[in-house]
Amino acid sequence: MENTFIVSARKYRPQTFESVVGQGHVTTTLKNAIARKQLAHAYLFCGPRGVGKTTCARIFAKTINCLNPTAEGDACGTCESCRSFDEGRSFSIHELDAASNNSVDNIRDLTDQVRVPPQVGEYSVYIIDEVHMLSQAAFNAFLKTLEEPPHHAIFILATTEKHKIIPTILSRCQIYDFQRIRIEDTVEYLKTIATREGVKFDDESLHLIARKADGGMRDALSMFDKAVSFCGGNLEYKEVAATLNVLDYDTYFGITDALLVGDYKSALVTFDQVLNKGFSGQSFASGLATHLRDLLMCKEPQTLHLLEITGSLLERYKEQSARCDVNYLFSAAALLGEIDGGFRTATNQRLHIELGLMKLAGMGQKKTFDRIEPTLPQLTKEASAQPAQTTQTTVNQPQAPTTQAPVEPQPTPSAPKVESVPTQSPAPTPEATPTIAPTPAPTPMESAPVESATPRPTPAAPRAKSIFGGSISDIMSGKVTEEEEEKATYYDPYAQQKITGGWEKFMVKMMMEHPRMGHALKGTIVNGHTLSLSVGTDIIRDELLRNQSEITALLGECCGLEGSIILDVQVSISQENNLPHRTVDKVRYLAEKNPELNTLIQELAMDAE
Repeated sequence: MENTFIVSARKYRPQTFESVVGQGHVTTTLKNAIARKQLAHAYLFCGPRGVGKTTCARIFAKTINCLNPTAEGDACGTCESCRSFDEGRSFSIHELDAASNNSVDNIRDLTDQVRVPPQVGEYSVYIIDEVHMLSQAAFNAFLKTLEEPPHHAIFILATTEKHKIIPTILSRCQIYDFQRIRIEDTVEYLKTIATREGVKFDDESLHLIARKADGGMRDALSMFDKAVSFCGGNLEYKEVAATLNVLDYDTYFGITDALLVGDYKSALVTFDQVLNKGFSGQSFASGLATHLRDLLMCKEPQTLHLLEITGSLLERYKEQSARCDVNYLFSAAALLGEIDGGFRTATNQRLHIELGLMKLAGMGQKKTFDRIEPTLPQLTKEASAQPAQTTQTTVNQPQAPTTQAPVEPQPTPSAPKVESVPTQSPAPTPEATPTIAPTPAPTPMESAPVESATPRPTPAAPRAKSIFGGSISDIMSGKVTEEEEEKATYYDPYAQQKITGGWEKFMVKMMMEHPRMGHALKGTIVNGHTLSLSVGTDIIRDELLRNQSEITALLGECCGLEGSIILDVQVSISQENNLPHRTVDKVRYLAEKNPELNTLIQELAMDAE
């Protein structure tokens, strides 16, 4: 019995340029070249497998040899040249597989054959598939013929690995790069074929086939035939996923819902079911990362087209994406990338994936709490923040008079140290400075401030520390004159960060330009604008004091606060580290500890130096 079944990849191979899917930039260029009679002598078609390289080469060869082309520039299909090509008996179109004919002798035979003109048609077209498989010697033997062939010879080279072709071959060809076929285009073509074959389908099934094909139409048609053989005349999503041995979308949607609410138990159970179906943990992690990436693409209209999904499945992605936080998707995708990278080196690969799922669930639980927490009653928040606010009110507002005599406050470890900062008078009197006693943390019911009959002036914003290194109380006590304070400039709230960062830069410069002073400054403590030094010798102390202005200027330059800070440098020498360094001093020091040393020096007539 004769088998009349023909696979879809052969049965529905495109016969015209318009029927080629997803390669409009190539087909348009070739059609224009044919219409203008601007045909090159050598072409190179490169791109992924199954995207139409050989198909376009055949259509091009058939069209340029057609005796009666149509007005659109396509082959008529009825002339002798077209019929001989369709029946496989054309002597004007030759196909060569370079994977099995890659020697110098094969190229020499091709060179001899090129000299023979075509019997029917105007050109002899030589299609060499997988041309990157030619040996180095074969490439060199092919160079001269490829560069200057007879006027009736046209070469079309096809390859999936363009980088393996030597540059001398590339420079002799017009290069056309074929692209991966988009999922949307593959789905539309599969719908056309399914309609012609009378096969019922759903969008999810065809999307699954198209994604599994990864941009190759031949692979998509082969999987389509396999699914039809298993499912019959009705393609259902679950059955197609089982046939192609891929995880369905429901698995990833379900486990993502569990992770978003922190349900690690359901996620682990789902992962166990995936392993029982025969899938590897790495493929599961990679698929979950791809799913989260697709959810991230749905967050913004500018990236929605990168999803390559249409129909009801797209709406499902949008619905779940709306419930996902962008930061969570970023963090989860990064974590899955780390899991995928460390999978091969993990001792327990299953535990490696499960720990990752538990981390994802913990992240999802935290994000869920962060979304719910702002919806709690505002009174709860205010009650939790009242102690700090009450302390601030107590400082700014005088206490209500009481009948009891003032009691000297007893400081406790938990009581904060509070300074009274007057805003107008430069030198406060004892009567204007009330005594403030520390009070215990009030309850929410006691946090309301006492209204005063006299309206309170709005307090000025508290200023930072003075540029002289001390607090404002030092200025008020007379340590710094008012004129000096008026000339000074207060640094901004971020000045301390500038000083901290500038100190590191300052130390690098000091170690490079003044190593001796740089080593002496290693133990320096920076407190606000005060530079506290602790050195071990008088020599170093004197040297630092002599270069105090240079150190001050250099530190101000490193901090980016030139002219706005004045550092109060204080040098203190520790008594424990004040040991002698010179030889004479060492001898005197030892003689004081042991008087017999002097006798020994005199008996031996030794010089202390």
